[in-house]
Amino acid sequence: MAPTHLGHPVNMAAICLALGLTYFVGRTFYYIFLSPLRSVPGPLSHRISILPRAYHLWIGDLPFHVARLHAKYGPAVVIAPGEVGFASPQAWKDIYGHKTAGEPEMEKYDGFYRILPHLPRHIISAKREEHSMLRRQLAHGFSERSMRGQEPIIGGYVDLLIQRMREAVAVPGGGGDSALGASLNMREWYNYTTFDIIGDLGLGSSFGCLDQSDYHPWIRLITDTIRQNAKNVVLVNMGLLPLVNWFGRSKGSKQNQHRDIVKAKLQQRMEVGFDERPDLIEGLLKKDAEWGMGIDKLAQNASILIIAGSETTATLLSGATFLLATNPDKLARLVQEVRSSFKSDEEITLNSVNNLTYMLACLNESLRMYPPVAGALPRQVPRGGGVISGTPVAEGTVVAVWQYSVNHHPDYWTEPMTFAPERWMGDPKYKSDQLDAMQPFHIGPRNCIGRNLAYAEMRLILAKLLFNFEIALDERSGDWMKTQKAYLLWDKPGLHIHVKPVVR
Repeated sequence: MAPTHLGHPVNMAAICLALGLTYFVGRTFYYIFLSPLRSVPGPLSHRISILPRAYHLWIGDLPFHVARLHAKYGPAVVIAPGEVGFASPQAWKDIYGHKTAGEPEMEKYDGFYRILPHLPRHIISAKREEHSMLRRQLAHGFSERSMRGQEPIIGGYVDLLIQRMREAVAVPGGGGDSALGASLNMREWYNYTTFDIIGDLGLGSSFGCLDQSDYHPWIRLITDTIRQNAKNVVLVNMGLLPLVNWFGRSKGSKQNQHRDIVKAKLQQRMEVGFDERPDLIEGLLKKDAEWGMGIDKLAQNASILIIAGSETTATLLSGATFLLATNPDKLARLVQEVRSSFKSDEEITLNSVNNLTYMLACLNESLRMYPPVAGALPRQVPRGGGVISGTPVAEGTVVAVWQYSVNHHPDYWTEPMTFAPERWMGDPKYKSDQLDAMQPFHIGPRNCIGRNLAYAEMRLILAKLLFNFEIALDERSGDWMKTQKAYLLWDKPGLHIHVKPVVR
């Protein structure tokens, strides 16, 4: 009998195949029969493999895919091994809400928030104690008192937006017909405005977008960076962290180009000192000497403030404009409210727009239908496990509320796919709606610090727009909301809107 050679290529291949099959069968058996999450519903493919989740994140439709899973399996669903998605009002409180004394907080999941471990933590990714310190230093800049002091700055940029739009629609051959007016890409105009405002408020000088009617180079990197970060999460989940780290450290990466521009902008701000008017980052700069954060950590926090304070606001304004333009009866009611409330453009201020009740309802309904953060911000269940919305979850499980899912779930909303601002105004038709299912700024000790600023900006910009212009949807953007991809944030196409100055 011929001797058996285990080193023969055919034999080695057979051994590897057998080991791989054994591992797959064992893993499948564990997740179906032994896993602590075995009682939580979800498709078999998602229970045993990260691949379905990774695929949908890679192609940019994960929030919609998870919404379909919730529609089929209920408010708690396994979306990957060791990960459960939730879509219920109670889950917001259980995952993100304030805890009683001695009850551990669900920490942010580093597999999402810190995929590049060589970078310093910032206010969103920081652990609890560091987050508290950072938030205390930033809180003053976002207070009501500070906002009142910043009104001339915010109002100045909104006025400049209206001026630049008037100039754009006056250009001959502006892309519209005489009846509807010129066609403008409002995605760009909203981005110009919100980035200039947050640049000035956050770092003491604007990005010059409205001055040039064009993007600052840094802003062009943001969409690419958001998309690349989502793909990095996929690669890390597939076990390719070394590759992601190598590319993340390379000079040619979008993330590094992005950080270099932020550092340069921050250096300019640091040279000004503290004798000029205060801005949002001043509190951290004053503490830098004591804490020793350094330029990299300061830049990480500045970058987060700029993106969170601009991209999300511009996104919501784009969504609200599209939804209003595709619902002419709602648009007409809002226009009537705005134009009957003010006799002149000068009367429209951060304070006076607070009286626009239908405006607030339209913005809230836009936040429900088109949440700027379409995906989820995951946490990790602490030692000892817990119960979320009645579902027991083991320690170490990754959990999150998926905003798009909960905002469109028929268990919580009457006609969830219908744009109905009236649901926020006590209309009896929507009396069964659970309004607390929508939490676009999150809840608990780590809710969004910029909520008041965002609402103030959105109200002021939209009020000035509708006071000065008639708007109508350009047919090129008829499917604007249907064609978008969503990573953590939306990858928005241009929003083409016909704009015509109001004649008074």
